[in-house]
Amino acid sequence: MNFADRAELCPPHALTPDEAIALQDHWRSRVITHDQCAAANLKHIAGIDVGYTKDGTMMQAAIVVLDRPSLTVLDSAIATGSPSFPYTPGLLSFREVPIVVAALEKLTMTPDLLVCDGQGFAHPRRFGLACHLGVLTDIPAIGIAKSHYIGDHAPLEMDRGAWQPLVDQGETIGAIVRTQTQVKPVYVSIGHRISLDTAIALALELSPRYRLPETTRQADHRSRQFSTNP
Repeated sequence: MNFADRAELCPPHALTPDEAIALQDHWRSRVITHDQCAAANLKHIAGIDVGYTKDGTMMQAAIVVLDRPSLTVLDSAIATGSPSFPYTPGLLSFREVPIVVAALEKLTMTPDLLVCDGQGFAHPRRFGLACHLGVLTDIPAIGIAKSHYIGDHAPLEMDRGAWQPLVDQGETIGAIVRTQTQVKPVYVSIGHRISLDTAIALALELSPRYRLPETTRQADHRSRQFSTNP
């Protein structure tokens, strides 16, 4: 995979925060919020996670491609480097996308779906990491985050499969989803070329036993090894 033709979203030089915000405002119109392919055709699903050394000077992107529906590992890749963008709330994707792209380019297969450990449309400018990667690669993408970022929701029942819309300024931006009974929920939002209903269904399907989807668990395991053993 080569994304040189979309270099504006993964610039080789460091951006200022104002330049990054301008890019988000410009590219968010490219986000496709409906299903562009049948869910049954999403057979190779990639989990993406980024880990940092304790001092924050080095980072590693881990990507694991799982078979659907068996959730067995088909492919994986790792890329390591130093951040070229400072930690700035709302602009995390500009810090992490270059290293994620480097890992994606090492895969031996092209995933049918990217599952990001982070936000997508549930973002102040509707252009979180899952949207950024989806538009950049043109691969369907969703975000499944561990924690709440923005948006309000109604009380959530405790049973697996319960969910409520996340709403910000009158707009539905994602969903809070209970993937396991009596366990903390996750926060699901679209990234690109996937509807919210499909993203919710996939979040549940990919989480048969644990709170987090197997895509995230597998990728997180590899990135944690890096963060604890720089």
